[in-house]
Amino acid sequence: MTLTFEDFPPGHFGTFGPRRVTREEILAFAAEFDPQPMHLDEAAAAKSMLKGLSASGWHLCSITMRMMFDGYIGRTASLGSPGVNELRWLAPLRPGDDLTLDIEVMEARVSRSRPSTGIVTFKALVRNAAGQLLCEMVSPIIVERRAGAAEQAG
Repeated sequence: MTLTFEDFPPGHFGTFGPRRVTREEILAFAAEFDPQPMHLDEAAAAKSMLKGLSASGWHLCSITMRMMFDGYIGRTASLGSPGVNELRWLAPLRPGDDLTLDIEVMEARVSRSRPSTGIVTFKALVRNAAGQLLCEMVSPIIVERRAGAAEQAG
């Protein structure tokens, strides 16, 4: 079943995961996209403010996007996103962490310019197995409404 705008009332939407993150994937991502020492080298990472090897925040965002896609976006009538409103990295992602994603619908409103669509604003909270909050992201997506919904409302 494809999820439409009407399937996203404000409130808790779902919890997804866990998803384990390996040392190897942290090193591979960092080598290609964010080759800072705290993401690539154990000794340098130990001396950094992160106090140990940690994934790039951009790696955490990429994993979060994949978890969102697998959890619900892949079966949503999504037309894309205008961007990210807020993004905070709150604690380091470590090798071996098991990530859990909580999704909350913060707002769902019908588009004024295209009433056949709605804008759903999601808050994503990513935690490790200890429950520590690693990342918080707020982003809207544009979602198709159910067939006939715009006509019924108008």
